[in-house]
Amino acid sequence: MQRRNFIKGGLIASTLSLKSSSAALAPIEFTPISVEERKSRVAKAQKLMAEKNIQAIILDAGINMNYYTGISWHPSERSMLAIIPAKGEIHFICPAFEEDRFQEMAAAGTKVRTWEEDENPFALTTSVLTDLGIQQGQIGIDEFYRFFIFDGLRKTSNFQFVNADAITIPCRIIKSKAEIALMQKANDATVKAIQAGIAALTLGCTPRQISQKIAQAHTEQGAVHGFASVTFGVATSFPHGSSRKQILKNGDVVMLDCGCSVGGYESDITRTIVFGEPSEKQKQIWDLEKKAQQAGFEAAKLGAPAENVDHAARKVLVDAGFGPDYKMPGLPHRTGHGIGMSGHEWGNMVRGNKAPLEIGMCFSIEPTIAIPGEFGVRLEDCAYMTADGPKWFSKPSPSISEPF
Repeated sequence: MQRRNFIKGGLIASTLSLKSSSAALAPIEFTPISVEERKSRVAKAQKLMAEKNIQAIILDAGINMNYYTGISWHPSERSMLAIIPAKGEIHFICPAFEEDRFQEMAAAGTKVRTWEEDENPFALTTSVLTDLGIQQGQIGIDEFYRFFIFDGLRKTSNFQFVNADAITIPCRIIKSKAEIALMQKANDATVKAIQAGIAALTLGCTPRQISQKIAQAHTEQGAVHGFASVTFGVATSFPHGSSRKQILKNGDVVMLDCGCSVGGYESDITRTIVFGEPSEKQKQIWDLEKKAQQAGFEAAKLGAPAENVDHAARKVLVDAGFGPDYKMPGLPHRTGHGIGMSGHEWGNMVRGNKAPLEIGMCFSIEPTIAIPGEFGVRLEDCAYMTADGPKWFSKPSPSISEPF
């Protein structure tokens, strides 16, 4: 069935029923990260380890392990660890009864050592390091490490444990073409999901009903649904939502902040519209928000410090009488955050971040305007740096009555 959306007095409506709206969504096709790319990631990490005199890094189950090895493992009290030495092959420390499941995920020839339920996995980890010729020096610890693992390792060895951020962040903060392609797929899926959510808005509906619609649209496309924060009216002045009861009324501001993942890579998009006829103040604030977002985008120049994005967007709002700084009414948070395998990761667009913008960096631009007791407006799209400057993953909203 062909979709026919129309705008009447600022109210977005659709001739499609909810069922037919989501049924029209096509499954996503994507190319996962290759084995060759993961090998290049490990090689970069090993080069950085050699430069920084780190003998190995140890990764807990989670995103960093997945990034380097392709193994996606839920972190539990039974430690699954990956050892990446400065020289040589990756070794895994795996619960013995989980080895068959691990081998289903691992490439042929993967080095794995197992531990039984009554054995100490940390003593085994130290033993593997010794077998690799590593008996002293610095060992990098994954930032997502749970304390009990770190505590167990330091009790079974004499290594100097250091933060592995100096290895993992330079690898992950610069995205490859393959990573950017996956993020583009995720953003495309979220655009369609938000469109489905907006089409489902009806007088008297609740945020939960719209969130469920968005989750359904993500899932039907084959994406992994991440979140759908939907707020109405005064609740939109809370940047991360409100627990107050919300029933949609004519004239309400509607904010939809949503994301999913495709192939392990995240999206994050926010749209703000008005259900019914927008007031003059709502239109003025929306237009100012769009101006601030565009200013942030234009400030994202190769070699310029990341903080410039925040400065440019915030200046638009302060010049209009909001703030200053993080005061409300105004912009109470940073203008953007890094994004990749995590929805929020390094590379924040915030005052004090002097790191120069480089090709492959990905980040959001979302200078919220929050007016306590009234409403809030946030327009959020993510961008990535290219040789020609920043490019949008999702095109910004044209107007208050045109979210896409």
